[in-house]
Order: sequence, then C-alpha cells, then structure tokens
Amino acid sequence: MLRDSFGRVATDLRVSLTDKCNLRCTYCMPPEGLDWLPKAQLLTADEIVRLVRIGVERLGVTEVRYTGGEPLLRRELVDIVARTTALDPRPQVLLTTNGIGLARLAEPLAQAGLDRVNVSLDTLDPATFKQLAHRDRHADVIAGLAAADAAGLRPVKVNAVLMRGVNDHEAVPLLRFCLERGYELRFIEQMPLDAQHGWTREGMITADEILERLSAAFDLTPDDLEQRGSAPAERFLVGGGPARVGVIGSVTRPFCGACDRVRLTADGQVRNCLFATEESDLKTAMRAGASDDDLAARWVAAVARKRAGHGIDDPSFLQPSRPMSAIGG
Repeated sequence: MLRDSFGRVATDLRVSLTDKCNLRCTYCMPPEGLDWLPKAQLLTADEIVRLVRIGVERLGVTEVRYTGGEPLLRRELVDIVARTTALDPRPQVLLTTNGIGLARLAEPLAQAGLDRVNVSLDTLDPATFKQLAHRDRHADVIAGLAAADAAGLRPVKVNAVLMRGVNDHEAVPLLRFCLERGYELRFIEQMPLDAQHGWTREGMITADEILERLSAAFDLTPDDLEQRGSAPAERFLVGGGPARVGVIGSVTRPFCGACDRVRLTADGQVRNCLFATEESDLKTAMRAGASDDDLAARWVAAVARKRAGHGIDDPSFLQPSRPMSAIGG
C-alpha cells in the first residue's frame, strides 16, 4: 500500500492529463497564460494507463480522478477513462473540469464509464466570469453542467472559489442555483497555488465567512461527521436535507491528518501533497525500461516521505514552484 510514516494510506489518485487550460482564472494564472510543457515531456496515454494500473492493481488505489490544467483538452480522454474503468478491481473514476467542452463530451464520457464530474463555477454573472477567467465562456460552463446531469454523471458537483470584492456576494445565489438543479455545491478556500504568487491570507474568503453568509439565508446543520472520513469537504444539510453544501477549508480548517490523496503530474512526477516542494520522477525510470515492480517500489518510497501537514501556518512555508494548473487538483 501507499502508506506514509504517519500511518495514512493513499487510495485516492489524482492524475493531471495536461497543464494547459483554456481559461485564465486570476487565482490560478496570469492573463497571458504560462509556458506549457512540451509534448515530449507529457506522459502518453499508454504511460498514464500503465501507472494508473500499477496504482490500482498493486498499490490499493480505489479512486482515480483525472484533472489538469483542463483535462477535456486531452484528445485521448475518453479512451483513457474507458481503459481505466476496465481495470480489475475497477476504481471509481472521476473528472474535475472547467466545463468548457463538457456539453459535447459528457455522454461519451458516461458511456466510457465515468462515474461523475466536478465542474468549476465561481459566478452566475457572465461579466464577472469574464473578469475572473479572461474568457467569455460562461454559457459553455452552464451548458456543460446540464449535459453532465443529463448524461447521469450524478451527483454533479460544483466547485466555487470566492474572492473578496469580486464574487464574494454570490455565495447565497450560487447555492440557490445548485439547489434548484440538484447539483451539490462546494466552496473552496482560495489556496496559495497561483502562478503569480499573489495570494494573501487577508484577501482570502475563509470557511467561517462562507458559512456565516450561507447561514443568513439557509438553515445549515452539520452532516454526520463520522461519514466524512478523508473527504476534504465539511458537509452541511440544507434545510434539514437531503440537499447538502460543502466547504473545503484547506487553509483555515486543514484536514491533513486524514488525507488519503496522492498526485501524478502530467509529466510523470509523484507529488504526495498539493504543497509539496519535492517530487519523485516515475517517467524517466519508466522510459528507461523499469518494471512494474520497480515503479511500484519507487511510488511507495515517494509516499513514505509525506509530511504531517501542508504547513501553510508555519513561518517557513514556501509556496510550491508549480502552480495549480501544473500540479493537478
């Protein structure tokens, strides 16, 4: 198993398929974009599936989430999903996306066996969307959500980041929008993973603030804490249920002690934490002819070095050199 020195076992694998994205969200990257990885440095579809297979068959991975950048930009995505869901034992297979292109791909992905999706939507206002993402694609995201729901990729989860003075007044409208459509909304504290290194604690809308705003309009009661397990979101019943809303307080309410996640970047590096400053290279060994046993051993060694927590509150904390788009959420 992928066990660290604190006894945590990683069963949730997050796989970045590309560092490219077709949006330029201000909390992630600058308007001009970034220097993307050369194609030769990216894992091929066969290499991705091989590493995922090793994780599932040999190392106890039970959940595989494909991320980016923007994973819908990866041409082989449907094939990768189909090959992943064909593994034995079959892992749960999920996708985190900005939703652009999902209207076209939701049904093929469902046919390939995808279990469900998380779609980023930070605002209901097209003008604010364009301000945040530097692209006029709000309607495409809304259409992608509807297509995912129609394709049966339920529960459709919506991820929202609130930014002070930009969209922080939309907490209540966003929840109403999701409740009306049967989507499950999750607010995520803005994390220090932007390429510009412009994050400040003062500018972040905290979990406490989010809950205060929601509680002014909705009756929220904590969901069964025993069922949370290693899930990053604290979930609350809305109006007594069954509808729920989640809050991921990665900064102010860290859940590192129950973390069961490990990440594989688009260029084949194992990261045992979003905020890790070290990586373990599987791609080079794989392309040099390493066996499945050797790759599994390297992976086990990488996870064993995982730290107790992300250390954001520590004065010595350093933001990772890779931004979120190059790590994979």
